[in-house]
Amino acid sequence: MHSIVNWLVDQVWGMGLVILVLGAGLLFTVVTRFVQLRYFKEMIKLVFESRSSESGISSFQAFCLSLAGRVGIGTIAGVATAIAFGGPGAVFWMWVMSILGGASAFVESTLSQVYKSKIGNEYRGGTPYFIEKGLNLRWFGAIVAIVVTLSYGILLPGIQANSIAVAFENVYGLNKSITGIVIAALLGVIIFGGVKRIARVADIVIPFMALGYVIVAFIVVFANISEVPKMISLIISSAFGFNEAFGGIAGAAISWGVRRAIFTSVAGVGEATYSSAAAEVSHPVKQGLVQAFTIYIDIIVVCTATAFMILSSGMYSVTPVGQEPIVDTMRGVEPGPTYTQEAVETVLPGFGSVFISVAIFLFAFTTLMAYYYIAETTLVYLDRKLKMQWLKTVLKLGLLVMVYIGCVESAAFIWALGDLGIGSMAWLNLAAILLLLKPTLKILKDYDIQRKAGKEPVFDPIKLGIKGADFWEEKVKESDSKGKKKIKKSS
Repeated sequence: MHSIVNWLVDQVWGMGLVILVLGAGLLFTVVTRFVQLRYFKEMIKLVFESRSSESGISSFQAFCLSLAGRVGIGTIAGVATAIAFGGPGAVFWMWVMSILGGASAFVESTLSQVYKSKIGNEYRGGTPYFIEKGLNLRWFGAIVAIVVTLSYGILLPGIQANSIAVAFENVYGLNKSITGIVIAALLGVIIFGGVKRIARVADIVIPFMALGYVIVAFIVVFANISEVPKMISLIISSAFGFNEAFGGIAGAAISWGVRRAIFTSVAGVGEATYSSAAAEVSHPVKQGLVQAFTIYIDIIVVCTATAFMILSSGMYSVTPVGQEPIVDTMRGVEPGPTYTQEAVETVLPGFGSVFISVAIFLFAFTTLMAYYYIAETTLVYLDRKLKMQWLKTVLKLGLLVMVYIGCVESAAFIWALGDLGIGSMAWLNLAAILLLLKPTLKILKDYDIQRKAGKEPVFDPIKLGIKGADFWEEKVKESDSKGKKKIKKSS
């Protein structure tokens, strides 16, 4: 089983996917005229725009819900593995991916808003929805929904759970089986409470979690401030193969930097499209900008904090796949959260292991909540045809079982399952948003025009000739109807 999964991962994560991700991000950046940079101030403003309803959540809640998925164990263990297999230069390519990924996140999240639906009393949307409505390819949408449901419901949860179990075993000596039972029980209470409960927990935990982590990182880096100039020089020189020690692994730096940036930020994978659709906004571009901003928080802030702690303290090893170690400071230590724990310990002895174990729990647990929300959303998409309400219960129980299995299984196998899920979704989602680039640009232009005119942007798909945006079409008709009634009353 292990060998089959590893073979599949190698097929999915070839250089083709790296080229596709970088190429798509570059294309989106150019054709949107660097939307992720020119609207930077607007992003921050929109994050705190307070607008919610009985059916939708606020932009801030959607921001926190998607950030819960992005700021997971990848920000701690993922960065460590990128450095361990790709060298310090992998960090530079994570930065590049954050800029390009911001454009990809904008496109996919804008599309999610455009083609969302109101099912029951909740807004639902995401990659399968905009494939069906925007491309009119129902079969393609169904395939994506199945892959996403399996990925977030089965393949990915184990990574987050495994990292919690390993950290707690190392620090507290807690048996992994006990950790698995406790995590499954806590998660069960939340996911059986519905989407609103998930959003409430996320918008309380996420801001404090990320802020506390960055503060500790600042303390560690400041204590090693004399190493920072050399560290930055090492990152840049290694990224392009100029460094003597890491010159031979420039390709690995690019591959692992992009691979772990995708895993961490999931830009272009479609993960944030589901929470984006749940937001209550007046124009789809608003949520696209909010989601682009989450990429900066995830990689530029949190992932960089992890990388700087590890590199400035020297608590890392670099062993390219199939090669001898280039740096062997952490000999015998499996790449992962232990690198970060040891980095904090060099400055705050007795505190590092405990703090990182708590951070891992919070990062991973909130990510598990986001995973369930996404899997449920794609299941709802499939269940419109199947009409099997019991499938939600099966999904919840299945995810909780995988959380337990993730705690007790080997880390290597669990990470391979996760890489398989992320890679598969990236291929499918990027293909879809590339095919829907034309309407995205039309919608962005509409937003630009309204902003320049000093108006509060409001989306009207009928005026723009955007087909398939039935939710927004109904909204425009309702607004027009209310306007006519007001005119009659006043006359």
